[in-house]
Parts: sequence; structure tokens; C-alpha cells
Amino acid sequence: MSSNNNGSNRVVVPEAKQALNQMKLEIANELGIGNYDNIDKGNLTSRQNGYVGGYMVKNLVEMAQRQMAGQNGTQMK
Repeated sequence: MSSNNNGSNRVVVPEAKQALNQMKLEIANELGIGNYDNIDKGNLTSRQNGYVGGYMVKNLVEMAQRQMAGQNGTQMK
């Protein structure tokens, strides 16, 4: 299996990397996948890994929509 190091998974805002990793761990935990940061992701099903990523995207889109709507006290320009 080839690795996905073509840049498509790079963090655009490096300062957000820690927050994104924390979000990933929290979502995995909510989905019942404990110790997600220390397990071999290759031993998980595609569905399990996909759920984690999918829920991350869902949460990030919701956060952006709230910010755009001005619900966090600041509006995007």
C-alpha cells in the first residue's frame, strides 16, 4: 500500500495542528475507538478510519458556518 504523503493531508495553518489532533482523538473516543493516537490505524477498518475523518470534517464545517454567521463573536471577512 502506498503512503499518502503527496501533500493533500498537510495542515494549512501549522498553529492548528495540535487542535486538529486533539479533535481527532476526541472524535475517535466518542466513536468508541480508544487509544487512537497509539494504535496502528492499519488494523482498523476503512469504515472506522473514515468515520473519524468524516466527523472531523463535519465539525470543522459546522465551526466555519458558525463563524461566518457571527455566532462566535467575530465574522469572517
